[in-house]
Amino acid sequence: MAYQDIPPAAGVATDTITLGAGCFWCVEAVFQELKGVHSVTSGYMGGHVKNPSYKEVCNGTTGHAEVAQVVFDPSVIRFEEILEVFWQTHDPTALNRQGADVGTQYRSAVFCHSDAQLEVATRIKAELDASGAFRAPLVTEVVKASVFYPAEDYHQNYYSLNGEQGYCQMVIRPKLDKFRKVFADRLKER
Repeated sequence: MAYQDIPPAAGVATDTITLGAGCFWCVEAVFQELKGVHSVTSGYMGGHVKNPSYKEVCNGTTGHAEVAQVVFDPSVIRFEEILEVFWQTHDPTALNRQGADVGTQYRSAVFCHSDAQLEVATRIKAELDASGAFRAPLVTEVVKASVFYPAEDYHQNYYSLNGEQGYCQMVIRPKLDKFRKVFADRLKER
């Protein structure tokens, strides 16, 4: 099923967070399925080149991370729940790597859009480290959001449109299957 962006109803307050957790196709596919998420846009953030292309970002020279910008309704899904899904659906202890994807463009990052988000994400990261929840310290960057550059159109809604492609079958589908089991109570109706 292709997930479409659901515009918020008139008067509904939304919030935005930008997340880097490896390939943006994986991050997009996961967050599109969460109740309370209105849109997920794949793109680039955290670099020093204006309007970078996918090829430039993949070369690892622009400083950008592949990210998914998530617009959500905090009355349906709290920011802390967004972060819980984020930290449980990738390896936040792997520096500049997720699976076979290697390079700074695949780093684990939370790009915060407010001081409140920055405080919460920093606190939760520290709590996770102190708890020993992961086998190694978290390397996730928690920083203020910078300029967001949407990725090229063919990257948007990638899994929904290309689910039979090899990368989708071998990398994204197993991640989604695990996510759906763990977070079954938070999924949108399909």
